[in-house]
Amino acid sequence: MAVLTPKEGARALPSAAPRRRVLLISRDDELDSLLVRRRIAAHLGDLSTAGMCADAGPPDVALVCDDTAAADRLLEKGVAVVQLRSGQGHPGAEGPRPPEHSAFRAHREIRVHRPGWLPGPWPQDDGRPTGAVAPVRSARNRVRSGTLLLMSLWGVPDEQTAAFTAGPLQALVREAVRRTGHCTVVCDTRLTMVRRALDGRHDDAVRAVRAAEADVDALHASSEAFLSSPTLTALTLAHARRSPLALLPPLGDAQRDLAGRVARVVPLPSADGPGAWAAHVGDGPWAALDPALDDLRGAQRVARTLRQLSLAPR
Repeated sequence: MAVLTPKEGARALPSAAPRRRVLLISRDDELDSLLVRRRIAAHLGDLSTAGMCADAGPPDVALVCDDTAAADRLLEKGVAVVQLRSGQGHPGAEGPRPPEHSAFRAHREIRVHRPGWLPGPWPQDDGRPTGAVAPVRSARNRVRSGTLLLMSLWGVPDEQTAAFTAGPLQALVREAVRRTGHCTVVCDTRLTMVRRALDGRHDDAVRAVRAAEADVDALHASSEAFLSSPTLTALTLAHARRSPLALLPPLGDAQRDLAGRVARVVPLPSADGPGAWAAHVGDGPWAALDPALDDLRGAQRVARTLRQLSLAPR
């Protein structure tokens, strides 16, 4: 039997398998799209994130949140795609197109972010529901202060944005500072308009940041109060942590549709109403949900699918 020297043995051993690479795409000017991508990315384990780089070659798999055109381009290149619709179903919402097998050379799996407790009706064949895509960390900080005001202006008509930032937003921020000491306003788009509305009104007690540049889940963990536009990821954030949430007035058709569905099952207060600042004990309004539909593992499910597809023969 031949005996290998250590040096020869090192050459004879097979090289370590390369790490599988996943490309992550979202619409970062849309709050739901951005936060869903981030929460799924936190569960990818040993998958490494990739960019579309000619030197590195195509990724093994891609997660595409909402951008159907980007999903189509990747499929044409032979990249397996999990295409996830981050927002809830409502009239006029952009949904993923059905696969066109004659045009694409790779696997497409269509998912939709849809908590089990959210009432329908839903469009037929619009994707496989994930359950709620929750943050990795479910606990809040023991010591909390200030207010997180999370605002989505994506797809909101200009006149509604102008009217809200010029009046109600300023009043809510003033009240937040009075009650909790300071307020962080996080918005997905139109940050310049928001900053202009708030500029110089509260000195250092108020700051406005873009969602793509902020850790929304961490800010929520350290905040005493939470006000938010009606968005799925904001609802899931409060639901996962059983924390108080007051909803901002809905802006645009999508937010109005979601706010109406939520009101049928969860008694959340309005941010401009008397119950906005009342801290609740225990699970608060989230106790109204059916425990059988109280599923927060959507991010894990999508991440598991991405890992499985990354290992499939190419």
